[in-house]
Amino acid sequence: MKKVSIHNLGCKVNSYEAESMEQLLVDAGYEMVAFDSDSIADIYIINTCSVTNIADRKSRQMLHKAKKQNPNAIVVAAGCYVNADVQKAAQDNAVDIVLGNNKKINIVEALEEYFKNHENNVNVVDMSKPQDYENLHIEKTTQHTRAYIKIQDGCNQFCSYCIIPYTRGRIRSRSIDDIYKEVCKVVESGVKEIVLTGIHLSSYGVENNTGTLLDVIVRLSDIEGLKRIRLSSLEPRIITDEFVSVISKISKVCPHFHLSLQSGCDTILKHMNRKYTTDEYYEKCCILRKYYCNPAITTDVIVGFPNETDENFATTKAFLKKVNFYEMHIFKFSRRKGTIADKMTGQIDEKVKTVRSNELITLGSKMSNDYRQCFVGKEKKVLIEEFVCIDNKQYAVGYTDNYIKIHILNTSENILKVNDIIKVVLGPYDEKNGIMEAKI
Repeated sequence: MKKVSIHNLGCKVNSYEAESMEQLLVDAGYEMVAFDSDSIADIYIINTCSVTNIADRKSRQMLHKAKKQNPNAIVVAAGCYVNADVQKAAQDNAVDIVLGNNKKINIVEALEEYFKNHENNVNVVDMSKPQDYENLHIEKTTQHTRAYIKIQDGCNQFCSYCIIPYTRGRIRSRSIDDIYKEVCKVVESGVKEIVLTGIHLSSYGVENNTGTLLDVIVRLSDIEGLKRIRLSSLEPRIITDEFVSVISKISKVCPHFHLSLQSGCDTILKHMNRKYTTDEYYEKCCILRKYYCNPAITTDVIVGFPNETDENFATTKAFLKKVNFYEMHIFKFSRRKGTIADKMTGQIDEKVKTVRSNELITLGSKMSNDYRQCFVGKEKKVLIEEFVCIDNKQYAVGYTDNYIKIHILNTSENILKVNDIIKVVLGPYDEKNGIMEAKI
C-alpha cells in the first residue's frame, strides 16, 4: 500500500478538488498521510495555485519541499500553476507528473500509467481545455462541520489582471440533481453546513440552462439535516431584489455575502475590465441591507493597480468607508504574465503599494471590530468547530451564521461537542486579542 500526501494551495474550489482526489485515492487502496507528518509519503500531490506571483512561488516551494522530504517519492504538480505554464512545470526537476485542472479526476490512472511506463521522464497528462464539467465528487469531508461543494468551474470575465480564465477555461456548470445527491451524502456523514463554491459562482448555469444559482439554493434548502447554506464569492450583478427576496426567506441561507469589489474608483474598475460602477455596487449592498438586518458583507480590494493615482486611492478608501464592510481582503497588485494588466504602463512602485495596503488593512480592522461590537449582548446560534486552550482554559470555538468567530468557555455545566449548534449571548469582544466570547 503506497502512502500519499496531498498539500492544497489556494481557493475553496481547490480545497474541494483536493478532497475529491483524496477520496479517489483511498477508494483505489492508497493510504493518506499528512504532508508535514513524520510518516514519509511515496507520492506527494501539490494542488497548486496561480492567482498571484506569490502563489506561483509558494507552489514551486511546496513542490521542492515534497521532493526534499523524500527524494525517491513521486511528486505530482496539479492545478492552476501547471495550466499557467505547463512547460515550466514539466521542466522542474522536482516534478514527476504534471496534472492539469481538468484531469484531477484521473489522478489514479495518471499514477498507474506513470508506474507502468515512465523512464525517468516527466509524464504530462492531457492539458487540453475542458469542454464539460469535470465530475469530481465527495461523500464526506475532513472538516466534519463544514463542506465546500463545487458547483461550477471556469470564468468568462477576463478581468485585465487575472490569469484564472486561462488556467480554468470557460464556464461549465454541474447539474442540480448531481449537486443535490452530493449534498445529501455529505449531510448523511454529519456535515451541517455547506459552502457553495465555484470559480465564478454567479455565472452558474448560464452556459447550458441547467438552472440558476437561486434554483440550486432553493432545491438544497429542502434537505433534512442541512442547517446552513453559505455562499462563497459573488459578483455584484447577481444581487437583485428578486434574488435576495427569495433567499432571505430561506432560514438556512447565512446572512454573509462576499461581494467582489477590487477597487472603489470607477476609473480603475474600468481599467480592470470589471462590469459595474461603484454606484451599482453600493446599490447591491443596499439591497442586501434592505432584506437582512445588518448582514456581514465582505470583499476583496486590490491596491496599486497600474496608473492608480493618490486621488484614485483616496476615492477607493472613501468608498470602502461608505459601504462599511465587515471584513476586507487586501491584495497588492501582482503582475501576471499573459494578462493585459501586465503590459500596462504606469506600474506602481512596491513601496507605494505597501503603504496603501497597510492603510486599508488598518481601516478594515476598525470596521471589522465595529461590526462585532454591534452584536455584543445579542443572541446568535454558533456551530462548534473545535476546542482550544487559552490561558489554561478550554474554549469551544465556532462561527455564527454571519461568520463571527466565537469562543465559549467550556465548563462542567456545558457539555459541548464539535458539530453542535447552540444558542449563545455574544460578548464581550476583546479587540486586542481578537477574541469574542459568548455565554450559553
